[in-house]
Amino acid sequence: MRTTQTFSISFFIRKKKNQPDQALIYTRITVNGKSKEVSLKRALHTEKWNQTACKMIGTSIESQQVNRKIDDVRSKLYNIYEELLRDEQIIDAEIIKNRFLGIDKTHNTLISLLDYHNLNMKSVLKYGTLKNYNTTESYLKEYLKSSLKVSDLYLKHIDYEFTLGFERFLRAKASLNNNGVMKHMERFKKVMRLAVDLDWIEKNPTLRFKLRFDKVDMIYLNKQDLSKLKNATFNKVTHTTTRDIFVFACYTGLAFADTKSLKKDNLQIGIDGKKWIYTRRLKTNTQVRIPLLNEAEIILDFYKNHPRVIHSDLLLPVYSNQKINQYLKEIAIKLKIKKKLSFHTARHTFATTVTLANGVPIETVSKILGHHKIATTQIYARVIDSKISNDIDVLREKLG
Repeated sequence: MRTTQTFSISFFIRKKKNQPDQALIYTRITVNGKSKEVSLKRALHTEKWNQTACKMIGTSIESQQVNRKIDDVRSKLYNIYEELLRDEQIIDAEIIKNRFLGIDKTHNTLISLLDYHNLNMKSVLKYGTLKNYNTTESYLKEYLKSSLKVSDLYLKHIDYEFTLGFERFLRAKASLNNNGVMKHMERFKKVMRLAVDLDWIEKNPTLRFKLRFDKVDMIYLNKQDLSKLKNATFNKVTHTTTRDIFVFACYTGLAFADTKSLKKDNLQIGIDGKKWIYTRRLKTNTQVRIPLLNEAEIILDFYKNHPRVIHSDLLLPVYSNQKINQYLKEIAIKLKIKKKLSFHTARHTFATTVTLANGVPIETVSKILGHHKIATTQIYARVIDSKISNDIDVLREKLG
């Protein structure tokens, strides 16, 4: 709740245009320097008004009635303010005015929107995506408290200035690079678009904000790096297991979540009489069918009697994503692989070094990866120098 620095009520008169000796009484509600006015719908002669005392002069019945009305209005306004304060509601002059007039309505807030999104998207979005939204939500709450000194805000008060302020707040985070900031802004824009779709706001305050992502070089292992990794020996079991599971992903193209969730019934005999992996990508729910290459099959056979596998439905003893990425960094240092490895590097390696560089048609690679558009797969094709070299060698031969 916003810490109210100032709250005041005053009364004044405003002369009628066609009757300068007559005036209407108004009250002015001021919260944090911003005011709203309400007419008391009571008229009086201008000379009978005492502005210093904010009351009508005299002891006539009319004066008593007007002054009683002023006291009653003042009391009601203070009660409304105290009620909002007690209920930890957002307080501003317009809210107090509307409640006094009996025309106030419950306005949706940013936190209620985030709660609605989390509740309704729980069965739609994947765990990892929801986790990312939760991080964005935590940053929004931190921004409200640290920068705006509030714990919540009405959606109607969120504007383009708020949007730019949230971006500045994120950029001040040492842990976030430009693309990290843009991903949070992208999720914020989607949430505000949901508010428009729900008719909770009329205009999207993030509409004009443009996402500006930096192009990032794709990280994958070339043939030499992959060979070095496969042939390495490690003193730590965690490093050996991580390497094996990572290599398995290099030869299947599976993402971390799909590798971790692989079960024994995902291993089936395909149309060619050989072993295939039949599964669905957790991220997109796309069905993928992957012929099992020899390197991947060897790893599955090696771990089929592992204590974490033998009495379960799982195919591999996969650590958490955080642990695996930590171990991969340690492995890269040990093997002097000067690349920032993460588990997703394996998927990139499958698309480039393992398949496209060895002449597998891009349509086949796209199908195995579970891409909906071949344009997504073409990104991999652009980064393979060896493929370009081989294609040009073929061209040279044709040209003589």
